[in-house]
Amino acid sequence: MIAALGLGAVIGVLLGLLGGGGSILAVPALVYGVGLPLRAAVPTSLLVVGISSAAAVLPRLRGGQVRWRIAAVFGAAGVVSAFAGAAVNRLLDPRIVLIGFAVAAGVRMLRRQVGEGGDCALPSGGVNWRGCLPKSVGAGVAVGFLTGLFGVGGGFLIIPALVLLLGLPMAAAVGTSLVIIVTNSVAGFVAHVGDTVIDYRIAAGFTAAAIVGSLVAARLATRLPADRMRRWFAYLVFVIAAFVVIQTLLHPTAG
Repeated sequence: MIAALGLGAVIGVLLGLLGGGGSILAVPALVYGVGLPLRAAVPTSLLVVGISSAAAVLPRLRGGQVRWRIAAVFGAAGVVSAFAGAAVNRLLDPRIVLIGFAVAAGVRMLRRQVGEGGDCALPSGGVNWRGCLPKSVGAGVAVGFLTGLFGVGGGFLIIPALVLLLGLPMAAAVGTSLVIIVTNSVAGFVAHVGDTVIDYRIAAGFTAAAIVGSLVAARLATRLPADRMRRWFAYLVFVIAAFVVIQTLLHPTAG
């Protein structure tokens, strides 16, 4: 339980600071840190990430940091594909899922972050739906599928999609990402919940620690250099991805 509390707090801090990223670490943390089998870790991670993301949204509700209509379109598109991803997950060996998870995280972090761009955000603060709607739907479907397949909230993909494809400012992208993560996590959890028995005692402890971490971090986020935090987070993801691959190859029957 001590491991669950400590790791949960780390997940919450990442969600509160960056609007994502905690979901990347939640599955390996639950598998290797807490000792859950992969089939139980996937829905548990979705439960933890969904609830802690909802908590992290609260400090960001003021000041226009959530673009609700974009979140609704993006999230709705991801709900259906999350069930498709969960169906594919059931057909794969858990080792393949873990390695795929690590590869997806590593490839995303290899990409350089560039400035904001895209045609969603208008100078007036409105949304150019002619260009934004198809991009929002396409990105939502892709992220939703990965949510169901890998058991992640998708924040490590949502943030670049909102900033680079849709053109949202970073502050709005973080708040909007958290709302989308909640939607995707709920869909992914419902799709997976019947697959295994969840240890709700561990889930409750992990979630409580994540909520505390996310609330504290969200209030501190505006005072920290976001670019530097993201670079260090990318390095951490590479370490986690390598660890997951090594553990999967050394213990091929795990899960």
